Amino acid sequence: MKITAAVARPGRTGFDIAPLSLDDPREDEVRVRIAGVGLCHTDLVFRHAGEAVYPLPAVFGHEGSGVVEAVGSAVTRFRPGDRVAISYRSCGACDRCHDGDAPYCRTMPLLNYTGARTDGTRALHDEAGDVASNFFGQSSFASHALTYERNLVKLPDDVPLELMGPLGCGIQTGAGGVMNSLAARAGSSILITGGGSVGLSAVMGAKIQGCAVIIVLEPMASRRDLALELGATHVLDPASTPDLAAAVRAITPVGVDYAFDTTGIPAVLNAVMAGCLGSKGVFGIVGVTPPGTPAPGDMGQIITFGHTVKGIIEGDADPGVFIPQLVEHYRAGRLPFDRMIKTYPLAEIDRAIVEQHQGVCVKAVLIP
Repeated sequence: MKITAAVARPGRTGFDIAPLSLDDPREDEVRVRIAGVGLCHTDLVFRHAGEAVYPLPAVFGHEGSGVVEAVGSAVTRFRPGDRVAISYRSCGACDRCHDGDAPYCRTMPLLNYTGARTDGTRALHDEAGDVASNFFGQSSFASHALTYERNLVKLPDDVPLELMGPLGCGIQTGAGGVMNSLAARAGSSILITGGGSVGLSAVMGAKIQGCAVIIVLEPMASRRDLALELGATHVLDPASTPDLAAAVRAITPVGVDYAFDTTGIPAVLNAVMAGCLGSKGVFGIVGVTPPGTPAPGDMGQIITFGHTVKGIIEGDADPGVFIPQLVEHYRAGRLPFDRMIKTYPLAEIDRAIVEQHQGVCVKAVLIP
């Protein structure tokens, strides 16, 4: 069928809004009409990494939500008309998936990062040939996307469908990082570095967990203000915080129980490990770091104080289990992530990228 998509092409920094052909669903595929799709930093990392990392032209987008339009013959859990959020893809058959560790699926890169189906074919085409598809098993910067049962989570009728896509990555990464990966204890303390959508989701997750001290390090004043409104107890401006450890220990003298980085900035990672953590402190990292970045911290200190440095993907969340929990927190008012969102037409994706970077919005959601 003919669809409209935001296409990343070689030699261009932005996206072209263009007509494409989308294959009919194969037996294991589901076609979803996209109602909204979050704009995530990961999309831009792959967009700008170059063809050595991901083939171009390509359609990115991995935080879609919408309505099921058609299903393949082997699909049993979804039918046309279902309202769904779309998350990452996992196989459901390996030991990691069986243990509930779907983000660490043994075939995660093959299913999410190659720009093609597992047999090498692509689901998108233009007049010049194939266009890379299947990004995170969806490629949802488009009016329609092909995806799979393991990607999909049914949504109730009383939530705004177009806003639910970010549950599939950014929000589950931030909230899940604190709630699942760190399993932050009630009454504990946490430092969150970066107040974008992932960091602010971590703030809301920390509040849900009952953390007593929630510190956010963020350069934008508007995001610091929103962090306080969403549950942070303290905010720090890096421009006026030359010694992060001293600032943290002025708030909690024994250091924090947990830290959670969303920035991927090596200097920030090392600043956290240079005195912010208390004994037995755990540092969870989701920020995308430059290639070759070494693990932060001094090994002597890590051993002496029993610190843990923990890499986290997708908030250690199984979407089919965790997204319904997040929806219930949203419906109860405990996870008001819609306060971070500003919507844009998909055709204005380049403006959305600029304004998200400038802090005009925290989380852009694109509406086809």
